[in-house]
Amino acid sequence: MSEHLKRINKYLSEVGYCSRREADRLIEAGHVTINGTVPEMGTKIAPNDEVRVDGELIKNTKEAFVYLAFNKPIGIVCTTDTRVEKDNIIDFINYPKRIFPIGRLDKPSEGLILLTDDGDIVNKILRASNNHEKEYIVTVDKPISQTFINRMSGGIYLEELGQTTKKCIVRKINSHTFSIILTQGLNRQIRRMCDYLTYDVQTLKRVRIMNIELDVPVGKYRELTSEEFKELSTLLEDSHKTFKSVKPKS
Repeated sequence: MSEHLKRINKYLSEVGYCSRREADRLIEAGHVTINGTVPEMGTKIAPNDEVRVDGELIKNTKEAFVYLAFNKPIGIVCTTDTRVEKDNIIDFINYPKRIFPIGRLDKPSEGLILLTDDGDIVNKILRASNNHEKEYIVTVDKPISQTFINRMSGGIYLEELGQTTKKCIVRKINSHTFSIILTQGLNRQIRRMCDYLTYDVQTLKRVRIMNIELDVPVGKYRELTSEEFKELSTLLEDSHKTFKSVKPKS
């Protein structure tokens, strides 16, 4: 079970409204709603869900975690060190709570980046072994050949990093533009891969992280919806926060 989703009876107990047993009785009698809908027994809720008992809004006294989807402009640096970098993401967003980016996008790149104050979720999303998808739209300086598509998708050895990129999904959009779906996040990976094949990246935009899609204007952010968070939590259920060695399947 995801640590971010919580059974409704447990939630009502933890916020001090009633016991779990009493919560079960209220749910069974139809007195409880989640986002306006009467739930079934055992229904799980996300932090942003609206829970009411007989119409009364039930709030958790503990502050909920923040999860933001931000469309990073070109020129903004994904660092929390506001003293060193004046064009940093934290000062640009100017959010009233302390938050930090999940991963990074290069200064000359734009697009989707998630920010949060929930430390547990960060490594689950970032760790390459968890195989979580990130999708990018890339424009290059010359026509894209089928050889380029095949080489990019098949994996490229990056000598400066001492490793071969994982196989990925690459699709040609037009003569100079392609989409690429990665499950790893090596330093400047797409730019290095293109450079190896003698292509120069002109623009690079991240448009999706797992189930979260870019849908806000450049420089703007929004909170994740309850539905997005529920799906994200489901996708993260089997993810490790830290590396764990596992026995290979026979």
